[in-house]
Parts: sequence; structure tokens; C-alpha cells
Amino acid sequence: MNERIFSKVKAYIEKYQMLVPGDTVVLGVSGGADSVCLLLMFCELAKEMPLKLIVVHVNHGIREEGKKDAAYVERLCKERKLPFFLIEEDVKALAKEEKLSEEEAGRIVRYRAFAHILEQNSKDEKVNDKIADGEIAYGKTGGSETAYGKIAVAHNAGDRVETMLFHLFRGTGLSGASGIKPVRGNIIRPLLCLKREEIEEYLNGNQVSFCIDHTNLEDTYTRNRIRNHILPLAEKEICQGAVTHMWEAADMLLEAEEYIKKQSQKVYNECRIKQDEICGTQPLGVVLRADLLASQEPFMQKRVLLQALEELTESRKDITSVHVEEIRKLLNKQGSKQVSLPYGLTAAKEYDRLILFDGDFEKSLLKERKGMEPLSVSIPGCVSVPGLGMVEFSLFSHEKTQIIPEKSYTKWFDYDRITRSLLFRTRETGDYLTINEDLSKKTLKDYMIGEKIPKNKRGELYVLADGNHILWVPGHRISQYYKVTEYTKRILQVTIQPPAS
Repeated sequence: MNERIFSKVKAYIEKYQMLVPGDTVVLGVSGGADSVCLLLMFCELAKEMPLKLIVVHVNHGIREEGKKDAAYVERLCKERKLPFFLIEEDVKALAKEEKLSEEEAGRIVRYRAFAHILEQNSKDEKVNDKIADGEIAYGKTGGSETAYGKIAVAHNAGDRVETMLFHLFRGTGLSGASGIKPVRGNIIRPLLCLKREEIEEYLNGNQVSFCIDHTNLEDTYTRNRIRNHILPLAEKEICQGAVTHMWEAADMLLEAEEYIKKQSQKVYNECRIKQDEICGTQPLGVVLRADLLASQEPFMQKRVLLQALEELTESRKDITSVHVEEIRKLLNKQGSKQVSLPYGLTAAKEYDRLILFDGDFEKSLLKERKGMEPLSVSIPGCVSVPGLGMVEFSLFSHEKTQIIPEKSYTKWFDYDRITRSLLFRTRETGDYLTINEDLSKKTLKDYMIGEKIPKNKRGELYVLADGNHILWVPGHRISQYYKVTEYTKRILQVTIQPPAS
């Protein structure tokens, strides 16, 4: 065993806190140099700390050598008395069915297999027998992140640099520029600190052979072209040690990303409006304080918006910097504006709020109003109104010495001016108020816009209505037409008792 290389990996594991004593670890082992090195390293680690190791080999059904590779990995496991699981998949068929590249389909199959074996192993010790007997429906459970242990895969330093360049060539942000992460959820990459030469040195020192995947030497995949042409050219023609320098840059970018992530989380928490602070019963997605977000630097605005979008969709693949910039532009626009985004998402600016949600905004508002039926009013009597509380109605004669109350939740109306049965209801087409002594009319919609009542609140706000004539918008104003005057004979008093907080 090469102590220097082993110690380097141990230090890397400790730096990123990849393992804790007692961990169950699924090792993804293809039979290639990297994964065989991973297997040997963990056998040594298990001598120093309690670890439960499980080896999983996935045969993609693409290469003729696949069965030989599987047999070799199985032999390695038998020699070391390690549990071995073989998963066989038709990756070509999956790629065709899901319209994916074979490379992407293979990645999905592998991580699904690792996660499944890890999850099932945590529940039942006899996993192998159950898979063999068809009792476990392989591949039907969850994603790669489970709460049952760790998944160790064998990416090395070169893989990280390849990914870094691949992302940069295609277009990426700070996170993508740091390449493969040492830890993502419960997936760990302990060999990310080793060059391929170090891995082969370790295997030679332990006199252990490995399988060669000849497809890695072909230029079928973009990553292969980076590995086989661009990186050697960089080392030879630009700077010896270029790969090491890029790996170091990736590490610094990762540290910067982690720091910025913590800072952006603080800003996100400050800007985020919790659901219980929002009027209404239907979740609106993510609601942000637009003015507070607008006061941040553009870089931080983008980070917060990306975090909000991540809450609404599993993938950010089709959400580009152009989309984020369109959302940012909403921050400085007045009134109500919205933009459509990939995955059926919408971003809407509602005065002092920025709302990101799944679906069409108007449909979302209609959904909120569904079931909000009009409430009949008895005089005298009481009615419970959603969002307002208990509302009491009483009727008495007007005396000129009476003082009209100025309380927000107690209002007087000229009862004899009411022509229909009163209703508490949400807005309807044709609703209006009278707004001055000349009894000029203003539509309820225009009034709400003028008062900057958010669109998401307008559709669910209960108003007191006499037909289409609105007596009162609670919390705002009453209609001039119904105000008590010296000629009023009977007064309708409406008192709201807000629900206890």
C-alpha cells in the first residue's frame, strides 16, 4: 500500500467530512482503475473505522466486455468478503425511450441503482436474495439522495477538470465552474484529490489489476474529446501542470461558492415572505420582498432568484441567465407585470412583492377563489367571514347628537339607501364605489389598483355589496353614497371582530 496516496485521500475525506463511524457505504465499482482504487481504499479505511461496505456494479448492456468486468469485480469482492450486487440494465433502450444521450441515461441508471441498493440494505439484510427472487422492484424508489448512508463514486482530479471545462464551454455560473463537487447530498467522491497517475501508482503498489474500457479512448463523447485531446494539449503546449492548476482553481471556486451560498441564504431568508404572512389560503409558490431584493447587488439578486426557482422545479437545466435577467427587470417596474419561464413557471411583480409560482397567474387566482361563496347577511345578526372574522350587524335610529365612530373595524351606513339584500363576497365584474361627494363612480378594480392591493389579494378579499355597488372594502374605505348624513333616519352598524391571533 502506498501510504502517501492513502493519507492524501484520508485527509481529503476528513476535510469534507465525508464519513462518520458506522456509515453504510455503497461503492460504485465498474472494474476500471479509479473504482478499483476506491474499493481498495475503503477496505483499508474499514480497518481504521467501523464501516459497512456494499459493492454495486452496473452493467449497461452496451459493451461486449461488460460481463467480464462484472465477473472481475465480483471476484475482487469475494476475495475481500464484501457484499456484491450486480445490476443489469438496457441503457440504449432507456436512452431511446427517454430521449437522452447514452451517457446521461447511464448516469441515471447508475445512481438510481446505488440509491436503491443503499435504501433496501438499510431495511433488509437479505437484499441479494430478494433481488434475485424478484421480490424487490429495482429502480422504483427515489433519487440518489437517501437518508440511509453514503454512496461513494470514483471520480478523480482529471474528471473534475474535464467537467469544469465542459461546463465553461457550454456556459455556466460559479457553481458549474468548480466542476464536480466532493460531496453532494449523500454522494461522496473521495478520489477527487488524486490524478490518474497516482491512482495507477496505488494499484501497482498493491499489485491489483483493473479493467480497461476502450470506449474511453474513443471520441464519441464530448468528455472523451476533452480528456484525450484538450487536456494533453494544455499540458504540452500551454503549461506543464495545467490540469493541477485548474483543479486548484476549481477548489478555490468551490470555497467561494460555499461562502456566497451562505450569504445568499441569509439574503433569501430576509427577502422571503412566509406563507402565514400572505393573505389567502392557497400557497403562492415563492413570494419575495421586491424592494428589499432590489436593494441588493445584481449578483446577489441573481443568486436569490435562482434559489427561489430551485424550490419550484427539480431542474434548472433550461433556465438561463436570460430568464433570470427578465425576472430582475421586474424589480424596477411599477404596478403589476409578469414573465413566463420554462417548466410552466411564472414570475409576477405585484407592487412590493415578487411572486414566482407554477402555472398561469390568472388561473392561480381563480383557483384561490374557488369555493369562496357569497355570504348572506341578516340584520340584525352575525356572519363569519373568511379572513375577517365574526361580523356583527345592528340597526338603530339616527340621532343628530351621535358621533360617527372612526374605528377601522366599525362602520356606519345609511340603511335606507340600501336597495338589495347585502352580501359579503369577493369581487365581481361591474363592481364599483362612489368616491366623493359628487358621487363619482370608480370601478372596484381601479380602486384596488390605486390602493396598490396586490393582485393575489384582490381576488380573495371579501367586500360588503349591495348588488354591484360596494358599501365597504374592509380595511380600506366605504362608499360615499352610503355615508351617514344629517338626513339619515336609520343607521346600519357593521362591526368586525378580527380572529384572535
